Amino acid sequence: MSSRFVTDSLARAAIDAIAPSILTQLAAPEVSGLGVLHLVVLDPAVAWGDGVPQPRILHEQSIGDRAKWDVDYADYARRKAWLSWRHRMDSRRLQLLEPHRLVGDDALLWGGVHLDGLVVAASGAFPIWDECFSLMTAAQIRARVWEAADRASR
Repeated sequence: MSSRFVTDSLARAAIDAIAPSILTQLAAPEVSGLGVLHLVVLDPAVAWGDGVPQPRILHEQSIGDRAKWDVDYADYARRKAWLSWRHRMDSRRLQLLEPHRLVGDDALLWGGVHLDGLVVAASGAFPIWDECFSLMTAAQIRARVWEAADRASR
């Protein structure tokens, strides 16, 4: 079962709304060396511990010129999202404050967020900026979901 309100089209619209701001910031060398970003949004209806071995990716989107990628930023973003989903926390917090919870080949990167059950992760910028863009996306999705739920309740 998928989220009633967090849909692929809602996630795409949320990212499209903030993409110009992200793209402008990616141009700064202190934000990103290559000016690229990949975002992953997970389906919040699939929770860790529900007998599901892995999260369901609801939407993925790249910003900037993907031809400039020097590594697989999509894979990095997915792995960050997995950590935030599994541990129900921002990957920064996990990496810096609770590294004892990491197992096997868990990503040693951060940039994923867990906001009220919404998990978004980014890769391509420097870690604090990956987290910033993930949080911007999660907040945009949360606002759009609130509006959709409000409309549905009328």
